[in-house]
Amino acid sequence: MVDVASRLREAIDAKRDDLIALTQDLLRIPTINPPGDCYLEICEYLANRLKTHGFEIEMIRANGAVGDSDRYPRWNVIARREGKRVGDCVHFNSHTDVVETGRGWTFDPFGGELRDGKIYGRGACDMKGGLAASIIAAEAFIETCPDYAGAIEISGTADEESGGLGGVAHLAELGYFDPARVQHVIIPEPLNKDRICLGHRGVWWAQIETFGEIAHGSMPFLGDCAVRHMGAVVSEMEETLFPALAAKRTEMPVVPEGAKQSTLNINSLHGGQDELPVDFTGFPSPTVPDSCRMVIDRRFLLEENIDDVQREIGDVLEAVQAKRENFSYELKEMHRVIPTMTDRNAPVVQTVSRAVEAVLGTQPDYVVSPGTYDQKHIARIGRLHNCIAYGPGILDLAHKPDEYIGVDDMIDSAKVMALSLADLLGSHERP
Repeated sequence: MVDVASRLREAIDAKRDDLIALTQDLLRIPTINPPGDCYLEICEYLANRLKTHGFEIEMIRANGAVGDSDRYPRWNVIARREGKRVGDCVHFNSHTDVVETGRGWTFDPFGGELRDGKIYGRGACDMKGGLAASIIAAEAFIETCPDYAGAIEISGTADEESGGLGGVAHLAELGYFDPARVQHVIIPEPLNKDRICLGHRGVWWAQIETFGEIAHGSMPFLGDCAVRHMGAVVSEMEETLFPALAAKRTEMPVVPEGAKQSTLNINSLHGGQDELPVDFTGFPSPTVPDSCRMVIDRRFLLEENIDDVQREIGDVLEAVQAKRENFSYELKEMHRVIPTMTDRNAPVVQTVSRAVEAVLGTQPDYVVSPGTYDQKHIARIGRLHNCIAYGPGILDLAHKPDEYIGVDDMIDSAKVMALSLADLLGSHERP
């Protein structure tokens, strides 16, 4: 008698061509965010696909959410298939949006070309390959174990690349990730097929604006240059803040190694007149800038307190103010995310760990992401902490030119997901 695990592996191997075609179809829908193109198109594609396998479909627009507009509506799809008996619900959540292509591609970013066992395209790794793998895993499980208990959900959600407020955050606020409704969540982000990602570092985004006085550029002594004031802020950061952050270390298993420390990125810096339109052929006017704005991206550790993170920036600004005449500034918080890390003994962690060992013959590494993903909303708003990221793809390829996903990696990850379903949803034979 062939056991459940063997039958699931065989079923997924038989779907190899289907997995490739599905991934290619998803990549050929250019869901670039911002601004948020083709969200409805990809949700409808997923809905039509999953309907044929017995899923009930909900199409949910995040009306009123950040980013939602009539021109760029924030559409999400949730597909749910009930089992034969009462049991837990396992939810696979994937974001459908991708970042801009950027320069340097040698493949069509939206061509989905298959070459040497790799499928190329924007979003192949992050994370349409993971979405396709979860669909194939669910379909293979349903065909192999039709009498399963509980329920399976698959969602395609908007805006993860820009914070997820029009996607998972909105759905969590509506109760779709209530622990009474969903018990296990797997997010197929590209953290490598032999890793289980338990969570992520925290984020604090803020804008600093320094002020001056406008004057003629030929007589800067009659004005007060806001850019020079901001230069003093950057100098103070270099002298005091950056060394202090580099000295902070975490016990979280963050990858890569450099992200085990606190970090600060200067995301943007602009002073003076607004940048001129690309078709403007003249010159800027000669003025002393009376405003300079800097956006900072502070990533912090589980061991740090958000109040201390803010205070450190405030201390930098106060130190500059004590040294510089006429220095004035404004500090505005833009966004915050508290670090999260699922316990290694959580049911979904242990289940996926067993499946990785069964498929790959090795114990998984447990990691934490340097950046955030939609687990933050599931944990913070949904209050559901039995959640991990697990999926195919090499994290370093995300957002890069010639992004790709390996077909064999998708096959292996789909097997891990299918065995996890069999474990959690009570097939007659434990995989």
